[in-house]
Amino acid sequence: MNGAPGPGVATGAVRIFDTTLRDGEQAPGAGLTVAEKLEVARQLAKLKVDVIEAGFPAASEGDFEAVRQIALATKGVGIAALARCKDGDPQRAIDAIKVSDRPHLHLFIATSDIHLTHKLRTTREAALAEAVKWVKYAREKLGRDAEVEFSAEDASRTDHDYLLQVYEAVVEAGASTVNIPDTVGYAIPSEYAALTKLVVDRVGRDATISVHCHNDLGLATANTLAAVQAGARQVEVTINGLGERAGNASLEEVVMALRTRPGQFESHDIQVQTEQLTSASRLVSYLTGFAVQPNKAIVGANAFAHESGIHQDGVLKNPLTYEIMTPQSVGLVGSSLTIGKLSGRRGLQAKFAELGHDLSGEALDALYREAIALADVKKELTDADLLALVDKRAATGSAATIELLDWSVASSRGGGSSGRVEIRVNGVEASAESTGNGPVDALYEAIDKAVAPTLGWNPILAEYEIRAVSEGEDAQGQVTTKCRRSNDLDAEGKPLPNAPMVTGQGLSTNIIDASLVAYVSAANKLAALESGAASAPTKGSREAMQ
Repeated sequence: MNGAPGPGVATGAVRIFDTTLRDGEQAPGAGLTVAEKLEVARQLAKLKVDVIEAGFPAASEGDFEAVRQIALATKGVGIAALARCKDGDPQRAIDAIKVSDRPHLHLFIATSDIHLTHKLRTTREAALAEAVKWVKYAREKLGRDAEVEFSAEDASRTDHDYLLQVYEAVVEAGASTVNIPDTVGYAIPSEYAALTKLVVDRVGRDATISVHCHNDLGLATANTLAAVQAGARQVEVTINGLGERAGNASLEEVVMALRTRPGQFESHDIQVQTEQLTSASRLVSYLTGFAVQPNKAIVGANAFAHESGIHQDGVLKNPLTYEIMTPQSVGLVGSSLTIGKLSGRRGLQAKFAELGHDLSGEALDALYREAIALADVKKELTDADLLALVDKRAATGSAATIELLDWSVASSRGGGSSGRVEIRVNGVEASAESTGNGPVDALYEAIDKAVAPTLGWNPILAEYEIRAVSEGEDAQGQVTTKCRRSNDLDAEGKPLPNAPMVTGQGLSTNIIDASLVAYVSAANKLAALESGAASAPTKGSREAMQ
């Protein structure tokens, strides 16, 4: 056996393994481009998580490239790649992460009888043999200092004796971390803690014990914390609890529980810079189009809001009466200071730093130009406006196939709308006109007509959402669209199996313009999928559900 708790883990520390870019991205419609994944990875590095699971390289060329680029660009943090215990997957994953200074290969195979019988159509003995085979292969290829993690998919519904047999065998084969996935969110805290203790007692001296919980019963965070109390030393979590179905254990909830209740957790040491939590939450929400519910713990809009007179009175006298943590500890500044058109670069830089974003050089210059242009339109810029500009910048990291040049629309009450767009598709200018039951509908139809001859398909709108990102009559409107390609639908207009759906974002004080930017943004992501320049959930990544 290895005789050590795993590379890079101090005895007693709890390692934060973020899987937003892998399991989180498996949420339908949450697909990210390579540039967006890099932006999230940079924020996770600032947050100081221990491991970033960057993707599932065998799922697509886009996912492979995203993992490889993150491994190249992100130093001082473990970069993990997921792989099935199946020929081709481990090799592809190792190729993607071998450039990292802390490669972390994450192998998995299902172990519950329901998965073995109905999904893999194999036996317990065969699954065990595959697990051992690929763990040995990974250890030989990566060397003794790299992290090799093994997950027994659907562990919480696996026969305990067989599960322990698998864990003993993979640790003997070279696994330095073993993970206990509650794949379908079936466990409750008491039984999950008991299962974790069984694994800790059996192989905990020779490997780091990790936990990966889903939220189908709303117990992902509770199960994760119960497992830490039972001896787990790695927690697999996502920003905002993003993930398959009801999502994963929420990073911000788990981290702040460990920080806020140290007396309840033996050896709770974590290095996460919690002041970056709000910035990370907002960035992931913006890029994926998954809004954070107002009453979400830690990062929700109402997490530190007090409306009751009794509560307000108590907070004014002493915040500890109704706040168990400070807003500042999670990155909220509690400030309403604004930036105007007469503000300078240095003042804007300081304000962005206050909001959790360290900017300089061209990035600062670009945002300064956008902020001043926006200040010419709005009376004043709020914190929300500035954060929205930063998030918008994160979404514009790759070359556009479709560029919106100009648009015009005529609309009247009860009379329908007509719109005209001028665009550039693959460098060739085109224009089209159309009608619709409203200005946005008319312009979307015009875009479809303009792009279809060149691309061979047009976007199909699946979801449309609009919200204000600041207050007042001159507030910026943020539009979120979720789209598919027309050639990914069957004859009845229903999505084909595993048809990708992507998110587009638009931000403007003109809501029609924001709507067009969001639609074109989604169309560009769909175009990037065809060229392999973007990553989105595929059949392969769907099978990676843990």
